[in-house]
Amino acid sequence: MTGADAAPLVRVENLKQHFGARGFFGRGPVVRAVEDVSLDIRRGETLGLVGESGSGKSTLGRAVLRATVPTAGRIAFDGEDITGWSAGRLRALRPRMQMIFQDPFSSLNPRMTVGDIVGAPFVIQRKGLGPAERRARVVEALATVGLPERAADRYPHEFSGGQRQRIGIARALVMEPDFLVADEPVSALDVSIQAQVVNLLMEVRRRLSLTVLFISHDLAVVGHVCDRVAVMYLGRIVEIADTRTLFADPRHPYTEALFAAVPIPDPTLRRPRVKLEGDLPSPLAAPSGCAFRGRCRHALPACAEIVPPLRAVGPGHAAACIRDDLALASPLGFPVPAGP
Repeated sequence: MTGADAAPLVRVENLKQHFGARGFFGRGPVVRAVEDVSLDIRRGETLGLVGESGSGKSTLGRAVLRATVPTAGRIAFDGEDITGWSAGRLRALRPRMQMIFQDPFSSLNPRMTVGDIVGAPFVIQRKGLGPAERRARVVEALATVGLPERAADRYPHEFSGGQRQRIGIARALVMEPDFLVADEPVSALDVSIQAQVVNLLMEVRRRLSLTVLFISHDLAVVGHVCDRVAVMYLGRIVEIADTRTLFADPRHPYTEALFAAVPIPDPTLRRPRVKLEGDLPSPLAAPSGCAFRGRCRHALPACAEIVPPLRAVGPGHAAACIRDDLALASPLGFPVPAGP
């Protein structure tokens, strides 16, 4: 665990990421994928980012890496404001910021050998590196993720899904980055091999002292690997806290609903049922006030008047809800992470 007073490696302030939708007669409404997000990712920590599909998690991850040009706001990496950096200037920073993609099948070029895929960053970033040294670095990266040297001469289709994800992890680690965005790294894998990949990520993180943004919808995995967790809904962060606090004492109704949707492995345990009505609203036309109010069983008329700010509700714990009087259900029967 990292100290709360540690200087953040990544700082995001009032970030907005909008996309122009095109209608039948030309430009249509604006998709507000990320809306006014502020958060810090401390050096050496793993910050989990959870929420339903369509909440903006992957868009936020790509924006933090400056894979897209933000609409507004500020992104700082290692104390430097990189919001307005050009592509050429960002290229020199890319070795320090890498990404593990969600789909291990489509993220690997089927026409390239594994050695060429993992070694591609050297071709771009280390042009003076000779073939022998490049090969040695590739083999070392493959060994880090538990793959033998002979894997470098094979093609992606010759590997299982879990092995392909290991190749993707090796590609992300080969440049020895400081910061890693893991976008749903186990969601496309069979349950039987998810644990292997998760344990591998935890081992590599400890060994390399990585700072990680871990994007997932699997709360069990997030509780196992993350130091803190941010909950995202319709482009906004609605709650953030250290993992144990969030699991033991959720303070936003949406967080409570996410926990309630997770099956309890023990049939003798019961917890209050929290049922969400309706679907996630469209980012093309977000509701007024609190975006969650239309699905919230605790909503009041006042919830439609203003967008609730993310404010402190406890030490290191912030939530965007006007209802301080709520006693929300904790995830009974759900494994609460151990303390530091």
